[in-house]
Amino acid sequence: MKTTAELQQIATQVRRDILRMTTNAKSGHPGGSLGTADWFVAMNFNLMDFDPKNFTMSGEGEDMLFVSQGHITPVIYSTMARRGYFPVSELNTFRKFGTRLQGHPSTEHGLPGIRMASGSLGQGLSVGVGAALGKKMTGDKHLVYTMHGDGELEEGQIWEAAMFAGAKHVDNLIATVDYNNQQIDATVDEVMTLGDLKAKFESFLWKVVVIDNGNDMQQVLDGMATAKAMSGQGSPVCVLLKTKMGFGVDFMQDTNKYHGSVLSADDLPKALAQLPETLGDF
Repeated sequence: MKTTAELQQIATQVRRDILRMTTNAKSGHPGGSLGTADWFVAMNFNLMDFDPKNFTMSGEGEDMLFVSQGHITPVIYSTMARRGYFPVSELNTFRKFGTRLQGHPSTEHGLPGIRMASGSLGQGLSVGVGAALGKKMTGDKHLVYTMHGDGELEEGQIWEAAMFAGAKHVDNLIATVDYNNQQIDATVDEVMTLGDLKAKFESFLWKVVVIDNGNDMQQVLDGMATAKAMSGQGSPVCVLLKTKMGFGVDFMQDTNKYHGSVLSADDLPKALAQLPETLGDF
C-alpha cells in the first residue's frame, strides 16, 4: 500500500507521461487522461486486488477493470506501465503502427491488463455486468470495476445495462463516471444534459457515491473505499467522480480543447514545468 503522498507523486509522473506520449505521437486524448490520473493511480496501486505479473484474460481470483471510454489510453498505459504490467520504456511506442500501445485498447497483441477492445462508447458497462455475473457463477468474491465518460452516458446501451444490473442485483459491480462535464464538441450540458445523474442511477436501483473532488487523492481513496464497502449488499454501485478535464496544467484545465488534441512541441515544456518529474521519465 502506498501513502497518499506517494500516490500523488505517481499521479504527477503519470501526467508527465500522458503529455509526453501524446505530444510525441502528435495524436491522442490528453484531457480526460489528465483528469482521471488520480483515480487510475489510486485504483491500480492501492484499491484493486490483482497481480500484474500473472495476468489472465479470465480475471479469475482478482479484481477486474474495464475502461469503457477507451480513448483515454494515455492514462491507462502509463498507469499500467508504472504498476508493472510492462516496461515503462514501452511508452515510447504509443500510437505507433503495429505496436501493443494502440490509440484505443486492443487485445490483438495480448497486452497484459487489457481484456476488451474499447472506445466504441457505451459498451463497457455491458461487459462489466457480464464479467460480474461470471464471478458470481464461479463463486469468485472479487469485484468488477468499470470507468465511463459522462458524455458516454448519452449512449442508450449504458442505460440498458444499468437497468439490468439493478434489477438483477449485480452487487459485485462498481461503475465510475468521470463527471467533468466536457466532451469532444462542447460541454455535456450543451450537447445533451444528463440532469440529476445521482437520482437517475438510484431510480435504476443502484447505490451512488459522489466524490466531489476527483482530483484530490485522499477524496478518491475515501470515496472508492466507501463504494467497496457498499458492494455485496444487493445493488450495484455507481461512483460519480467530479474531475477537471486537463487537470494539472492550468491552460489545459476545464476546457474540451484538449479532449482529442495534443500540445504543440512549443507548449509541452510549459506544461511539464507545472508537473515535476518524480519517478523518472520514460
